[in-house]
Amino acid sequence: MLAALFRFASGWPLRRLHALGGALGWLTWLASPRYRRRLIDNARQAGYTFAQVRGAVAQAGRMALEAPRLWFGPPVPVEWPAHNPIDAAYAAGRGIVFLTPHLGCFEVTVQTTAERYATRYGPITILYRPARQPVLQQVLAQARQRQGQIQALAATPASVRPLLKALRAGQAVGLLPDQVPPQGQGLWAPFFGQPAYTMTLAARLAQQTGATIILAWGERLPRGAGYRLHLTDFPEPLSDDLQTATGQINRAMEGLIRECPGQYLWGYGRYKTPRAEA
Repeated sequence: MLAALFRFASGWPLRRLHALGGALGWLTWLASPRYRRRLIDNARQAGYTFAQVRGAVAQAGRMALEAPRLWFGPPVPVEWPAHNPIDAAYAAGRGIVFLTPHLGCFEVTVQTTAERYATRYGPITILYRPARQPVLQQVLAQARQRQGQIQALAATPASVRPLLKALRAGQAVGLLPDQVPPQGQGLWAPFFGQPAYTMTLAARLAQQTGATIILAWGERLPRGAGYRLHLTDFPEPLSDDLQTATGQINRAMEGLIRECPGQYLWGYGRYKTPRAEA
C-alpha cells in the first residue's frame, strides 16, 4: 500500500509536490511545539533569528514530498556548477568521500553524480538509517538502490568494510556527517559553538584510504524548477588526529549551511544525546 502511494506521487510535477510540501512544513510547525522550539533553538545557536531561517519550515515539508518523485519518478532538472572537482578526484584514483549535510536536497546530489560517473568509475556507496517500521524500511531499501549506480547500505558497523573496499577500488562513498551516530561511533565536537555528538566514520575513511573529500549539496530552486548542484573541495588538509579531523568536518558543514541557511533542516535533533546501540 505504501509503495503504491509513493509510486502514485512520483508521477506528480515537482512544482506541485513542492507547493504541497511547503504547506505540510507549516502544518507540522503549527502542530508541534517541540519541533518549533528545537528549530528556533538550533538556528539561534548558529546566530540566526527565526526571521532569517523561516524558509526552512516550508523546505522541510518539500524535502518530504519530493522524495517519491526522486526515488521512483522521471529525472528532474539539475544544474551543474562551473567548478566541478569530481573529475580530478576520480583521476587521482584514491576514491572520493562525498560529505553532504541536511541541506537542500541531499537525495538529488548522489543520484545526479552517479548518473554521470558510475558507468566509468563504479557505483557510489551510501549509508542510510533503517526505518523502524518494517513496511517503510522495505520501501526505503528499494528506493535508494540503483543497479550499477548507487549501492545503498543500512548503517551498521558491518557496513564499514564495503565502504573501505569501495574507496580502495577508486570508487566513491556518500555520507551525511551531521547525522547523530549511535553511542560509541562518534566524538563530541563543536557544531556552531555547541558540543554535538559527531560521527567519526567520515574522517576515518579519508584517513585510512587517502580519499579525496568533496563537499556537496543540492539547492532546491524556486517554484519546482529543479535543483542546482554545489560542489566544493575540502577547505584544508585533513588532520591525522581523529578528534581534530572530526572538528574540521563540522566546520566544513557549518560553511555549507551558511551558504543557504533557509534550506537547512534546523528542526533535526543535532544536539541530542546519542542512543545506545550495539
